[in-house]
Amino acid sequence: MSIVSIKARQIFDSRGNPTVEVDLRTEHGLYTAAVPSGASTGEFEALEMRDGGSDYMGKGVLNAVKNVNDIIAPALVGMDVTKQSDIDKYMVEQL
Repeated sequence: MSIVSIKARQIFDSRGNPTVEVDLRTEHGLYTAAVPSGASTGEFEALEMRDGGSDYMGKGVLNAVKNVNDIIAPALVGMDVTKQSDIDKYMVEQL
């Protein structure tokens, strides 16, 4: 089941903070996921990429959206979504 397209955008989470939402399309359909930031801040939490600046008190995620749309999406189109470990390895080693 190959990735046909990936499109990211900025949305707002349940607390009103900007976050990233992504549409991933395969030949079998369209799948959408959002990644709101967690409330915890432990050492094993994923790092957040915030825009800084004046929009949304610096919490915008348009730079992260741009990275998904311009770098990650083109690299992953054609990859098999059922091979998550291969996708993860590729992203860590190549992107």
